[in-house]
Amino acid sequence: MINEKQLDRQASPSPDPHGSEQPASLSEPFLHRLFGNQREFKTNLSLLSMSLPGIVLLFIFAYLPMLGIVIAFKDYRFNLGILGSEWVGFRNFEFLFGTDAAFRITRNTLLMNLLFISTTTVCALTVAILMNEAYRSRMSKYYQTMLFFPYFISWVIVSYFVFAFLNGQTGLINQWVDALKLDRIAWYRSPEYWPVILVLANLWNGIGFSSIIYLAGILGISPELFEAAKIDGAGKMQQIRFITLPMLYPMIIILTLLAIGRIFHADFGLFFFLPRDNPLLYSTTDVIDTFVYRSLVELGEISMAAAAGFYQSFVGFLLVVGANWVVRRVNEDYALY
Repeated sequence: MINEKQLDRQASPSPDPHGSEQPASLSEPFLHRLFGNQREFKTNLSLLSMSLPGIVLLFIFAYLPMLGIVIAFKDYRFNLGILGSEWVGFRNFEFLFGTDAAFRITRNTLLMNLLFISTTTVCALTVAILMNEAYRSRMSKYYQTMLFFPYFISWVIVSYFVFAFLNGQTGLINQWVDALKLDRIAWYRSPEYWPVILVLANLWNGIGFSSIIYLAGILGISPELFEAAKIDGAGKMQQIRFITLPMLYPMIIILTLLAIGRIFHADFGLFFFLPRDNPLLYSTTDVIDTFVYRSLVELGEISMAAAAGFYQSFVGFLLVVGANWVVRRVNEDYALY
């Protein structure tokens, strides 16, 4: 009578003459190894088809333009084209960093984005926690809509509202200042006020979108944790400190890492339209994006604009890699990759 071991020995593949067995994966079709069985293949194919338009757009607008990086190392001329223009190496970078504008735009871009990240994170978390407390209220949908609505308003339109408030002659704020018998403030000639103005404008525009993301994370926390905390006598602030915030740490870190990845990419509309491209305010409002725009449109320096853009992307890449490395050293589970 044949036992089970003999059956297993007969069913097993014969060993290779040289003493090694042939891996089964090498004999399988490539598509089967890539997508699995027929059912998995159909599932993956449908998901790939759904994501195909986004992949195509990403390839066209994010990867194909990378070929233009070579312009940063050339003295670009329209009549010669990209390939025919003279190769100048790092001369464009030497000219860029030899001016006072390089330090100014780097400082403003970095510091303003750090302010944006910190203030938006703190305020969005606060608003999300407050919205969670009123989530079952009939007015919660109204609150969410009002907070989210500014995200869709163009900075061009916002700039006119800001000008109506800050205009030196007929501005609403200066009218209040006159009513209080105080001296008027020339807002568009005083660069020291604009970091605060830009931070407030950025909060007004983006706090609704960010708070909804954090609110979704809070709603995903198991209610049993809060019920157990209540039974143990924990108050509302203790629940937020020991349950809500720790459970949101992964989301906070991931969103912060993504924001750090774009820390050298300023919001062009915010920094260009709100200060109305006023040269008197360049000391605090001029960033890399506005500098690239002026170099390209007003001066026609395509090579200089490409050099500034390449510097912007390269430093941003180093920052996100460095930030992710620090997070990985602290807690590997919170790292982005």
